[in-house]
Amino acid sequence: MKVFLTGGTGFVGASVLRELLAGGAAARALARPNGDRRNLEGLSFELVEGDLDDPALLTRAMEGCEWVFHVAARYSLLRRDRAEIYRANVDGTRHILQAARAAGVKRIVHTSSVAAIGVPSEGGVADETFQATADELVSDYKKSKFLAEQLARDAAREGLPVVIVNPSTPIGPYDVKPTPTGDIVLRFLQRRMPAYVDTGMNLIYVRDVAVGHIRAAEKGRVGERYILGHRNMTLKEILDLLASITGLPAPTRRLPRWLPIAVGVVDELFISRLTGKPPTVALDSARMAARPMYYDATRAVTYLGLPQTPIETALREAVDWFREHGYA
Repeated sequence: MKVFLTGGTGFVGASVLRELLAGGAAARALARPNGDRRNLEGLSFELVEGDLDDPALLTRAMEGCEWVFHVAARYSLLRRDRAEIYRANVDGTRHILQAARAAGVKRIVHTSSVAAIGVPSEGGVADETFQATADELVSDYKKSKFLAEQLARDAAREGLPVVIVNPSTPIGPYDVKPTPTGDIVLRFLQRRMPAYVDTGMNLIYVRDVAVGHIRAAEKGRVGERYILGHRNMTLKEILDLLASITGLPAPTRRLPRWLPIAVGVVDELFISRLTGKPPTVALDSARMAARPMYYDATRAVTYLGLPQTPIETALREAVDWFREHGYA
């Protein structure tokens, strides 16, 4: 089995690559010439240097491959990055689909996100049947993932064998950047989280996300989307669980939801523009935290056999990895 993968240097993509290699696949992975390749160290695969803006290169890279995993994405909640976000996430997806059609691959797994689905009413839980409008999605990142998923759906309707997966919030080891959720763990370990906001999210072990990608290639129905998630938790529950794992105290002070938004307005729209430095609090990040983001992964569990590793395991491995690699 030969496979081609984008996003292998990232948190989820590197985990997908490890699972593919562990299963005996011969993998090619795309990496930008000047990208951070720490997540690829020690892995045996064929490296393809390039970018998502080169359809001809992508077509050559896919030649002879049966499966394609398009995991790469540009994640940013900063408004100054909007042009790059749409270029990478929307145009990049268009180029991947174009190349896959030309190369005649047998299955494409498109990594979307629950960000493309949106958030239902306060306290509601969304499944694959729910869809917010593009205007309701907070941030250009979420809008870009929505538009990219629409391209994948259109391609499936036109006969391309595309399956869509929508990971929720992965957690675990090898979070080199780290991701926003990994940053929560890291700030907790560094005692830089004196308070919390009353919000929540759906967590899943990053290796389960990787297995879900492979199961989607094996069992997923063309044109369908599958939420790769596990446990809905409030931020306070996550912090309390981290406290029980580490022995460190969890914050007890709860901030009103409007306060981070106010800080984000001042920080991103005024201070950051004056200083040229990235804001401490991105406005869209604060706006997203104003409503819990809960999801139901029953479809993926039932039809794909998505694993549901305890979140305690995922958080413990994340904590251990950050400590072992000098982050905390």
